[in-house]
Amino acid sequence: MKRKNYKLQAAAIITGTVLAISTGIAAWAAETETEAAPVPSSEPWFQVEVNAEIPSPEDDDDTIVFGVVPTPHGEVAEAIKEKLSDAGWKLDIVTYEDYVQPNNALEAGDLDANYFQHYPYLEDFNENNGTDLEAVAAVHFEPLGIYAGKTESLEDLSDGAVIAVPNDTTNEARALQLLQANGLITLEEGSGLQATVINIEENPHDIEILEMEAAQTPRVIDEVDFAVVNGNYAIDAGIRDRLIAMEDAKSEAAQTYANLIVVRTGEEDSLKAKALTAAIISDDIRTFINETYDGAVVAVF
Repeated sequence: MKRKNYKLQAAAIITGTVLAISTGIAAWAAETETEAAPVPSSEPWFQVEVNAEIPSPEDDDDTIVFGVVPTPHGEVAEAIKEKLSDAGWKLDIVTYEDYVQPNNALEAGDLDANYFQHYPYLEDFNENNGTDLEAVAAVHFEPLGIYAGKTESLEDLSDGAVIAVPNDTTNEARALQLLQANGLITLEEGSGLQATVINIEENPHDIEILEMEAAQTPRVIDEVDFAVVNGNYAIDAGIRDRLIAMEDAKSEAAQTYANLIVVRTGEEDSLKAKALTAAIISDDIRTFINETYDGAVVAVF
């Protein structure tokens, strides 16, 4: 490999450390999304009926308290308010800035459902926190993309190019799989969604992989040849016009890391769970997601 750019790496480490301190629990949560087996699309929450009728409340308990993070989850929640109202429901949207409170609040009974996480994170959270939460529907996937930095296209890739990738286990494996899908590297057979840089078997262009906290990847885009960036961070950074390749919505990652509607175990068939699911898993919300986010967020139903 080309001699490492230690100055750039040092800057990445410093900025990543500052962000980790400021984000606290949210950064920790991203790091815990590790070592989960791929989730097959045969899971019940991938088989939810699209455009099911929204049931009406049967008594005075007509308010659904729904925990979300802001983008895109909170915006999807706002988009279903009117049709839930037409069916007799009031939707109370509670917004969180971290990935721990929504599950704790749901377990405690402060929420009726939440929408912010994928299955590996939910499984890990239940195991480590003694919670008993269950998914009822898979809604969307946020694909990783390769974004142009100093180099405008993959065809212009030069030997020794620097590519920034997320450094947490989940996203780094996805990033490396994306680079492989675009012919830049070859990974050891079977490394799958556990792949790290040590699993790179062939690197014909002597690419330097610059690992950093996921939220930092768009911030160094002008200092590297390419950056592999999560969809939500790309939206926030305003770099969607630099997208040159992204994960397939039918990929293993899409099936594994679809974001879910989650309730307390035993309440999967409650009227509130059915109403939320019917309101979201619909043609109009699929259109809303796919048109609003222009590929940075993709409906999976």
